[in-house]
Amino acid sequence: MSSSSNPDPLDDRITGLEPGGGVPPGETPPAEAQTNTTQGHEEGGPKAWVPWLWVGIIVPSAAAIAVMFLVYAGILIFS
Repeated sequence: MSSSSNPDPLDDRITGLEPGGGVPPGETPPAEAQTNTTQGHEEGGPKAWVPWLWVGIIVPSAAAIAVMFLVYAGILIFS
């Protein structure tokens, strides 16, 4: 018959655990953050115009590449 002991030999030496596997008060981390001052940087995202700049760069570039592929495909088809 197998014994019902814990197969992990290091489990008995883990600090902060009670015999039943519970954790005593004071061993768990606090429920909320303990920082109440500024962190030295803004938490906001980029300026409102930054995404539109990327859209203005990517969309025309993708359209130009698509036109180049279509022209290349048209040249091969109609040659």
